Formats: sequence, C-alpha cells, structure tokens
Amino acid sequence: MRPVIAWLALALVGLGLAAPAWAQDGAALRVRQLELRSALADNAFGRPLVLESVQQGDRLSGEIHAVIAQPFALAAAALQSHQAWCDLLMLHLNVKHCLALGQGADRRLQIAIGRKHEQPVADAFALGLGYRILASQSDYLALRLEAADGPLGTRDFRIGLELAPLPAGGSFLRLNYSYRYGLAARLALQGYLATLGRDKVGFSIVGRAADGSPIYIEGLRGAVERNTLRYYLAIEAYLGALALPPAQQPERRLQAWFDATERHPLQLHELERDDYLAMKRRELARLAAGSAAVN
Repeated sequence: MRPVIAWLALALVGLGLAAPAWAQDGAALRVRQLELRSALADNAFGRPLVLESVQQGDRLSGEIHAVIAQPFALAAAALQSHQAWCDLLMLHLNVKHCLALGQGADRRLQIAIGRKHEQPVADAFALGLGYRILASQSDYLALRLEAADGPLGTRDFRIGLELAPLPAGGSFLRLNYSYRYGLAARLALQGYLATLGRDKVGFSIVGRAADGSPIYIEGLRGAVERNTLRYYLAIEAYLGALALPPAQQPERRLQAWFDATERHPLQLHELERDDYLAMKRRELARLAAGSAAVN
C-alpha cells in the first residue's frame, strides 16, 4: 500500500460513523439510559459506558452511551461551542489542525487529517465539517458535525452528540459516528487492516479462546470501536479540564486523554507518552501561531 493511501486509510477508520436516530428530547434520552441500566452498571469498561458498533452495507457506525460526572448546564454550555470541538478533536492522533470558522448558522470546522506521527499540515487531508445545533433546551442538547464527502471516496460523515441531565446529578451522553464508503475507500481500508492494522482489535467480545480469554472483534468494526472511544475520551478530557485557568487547560487535556487511552493498551496504544505529548504540543503551538498571524 502506498504511504499516502496507508495513512489516509488509517485516519479514515476514526473519522466518523450511521445516521443516528435522535432521541428528540431529554425525556426520550433518559428513557434510553433506563433501557441500558444493566449494561451501564456491568461492562468490561468498569464504568457507566456502553460501546456498540454496526457495519451495514456501505455504512460503518460506532456509538457510545455514557453517564458523565459534569452537570448538564456546564457540559451543554461548553459543548455548544464549535471552538470546543476543535480543542477536543485536536487530542486525536490523526487530527493535525483544526479551525473553528463562521458564526451562527454558518459555523463550521476546517480540520486536517493525517498520520499518527509528525506531519506538515500541507501534507494532510483537508476536511470541512458543517456544524449544526439541532436542539438546545433546558434539559436536552443535540448537535451534529457533518461532511458530504471525505478522503478516498468516503461520504456522508456524521458526528452526532446528545446530552440530557440525570435526576441524581451528572448527565447522560450519546455520541455517534458514521460514514459511508465506496469501492476506493473499502479497498484502502481493507489494505490497511491487512498490513499496518492487522493486529488491531476492538472492544466487543465475539468469542472465547480455549483458555477462556476474550476474542475481540477485528476488521472495520474493530477500527470504528477504537476511534469511537478515542473521541469520547476527548470529550471527557475537555470537560474535565474546564475547572482550570484557560492557559492550563490544553496541557491538562493532553495528559488526561493520553492517560485515559492507556487504560486500554491492547486497543488504543500507538505512541509512547513523551512522543505523543511532544507531537501534540508542537501541533497546538503551530495552530496558535497560525491563528495569531490571521488576527
């Protein structure tokens, strides 16, 4: 596989995932939390989090439902900012650059998708994401980031989030990623999974080995699950740093995101801590310098 195709394919498995069936309001989302109560209380993550994936036709989808500690008012206010989404997306290994552009109905993100290692922005793939708040109520938030087209023939990218308050405190969150892929994207993704990604697995347990150890899902669904959790952990790291002074928040987000991913080394380990932090600090400095130049 050619290098440029390889890293684009690697990035694709984490960009986005089926068109979500929206809860429509806070009450409906809380009903979903009650339906998942058993799975939220007892799962392999050891925390109130349920991760699911689907491959249906040409569509890949990953979804997380989770209880988060932050009160709804705080989390909803923060996540309605499209700049917040740039800040949290930059934690991901493949996101090299992100600009929050426009105002009101014209809000959008311009991101650059690249390798999991150091890379000039000019060599990354530029992707524009439309940003829409679908509902902003006293007990419900729904928003979506979307792009009609992506690299290597992929299309219909969607990142969807819903949030509602819980009676006992905290909030219930739903995060959904989806994309469709054509022949070129399918061949690139399959090539990556047969080479660089051949030893990668997801989180769903599809069987047991003779010694009783779990057999995890592989292939495209495994890739989708890994990146679904990476993006969820980015949201968690972003919200968790809000109590700090603004100047300290970027570093806290980097540290928290890396620590959270390393709790799942089989699925999520890619770089050593110092390498990840050095790369991301340089990317954030480059982004800040570019923003200063524009201003």
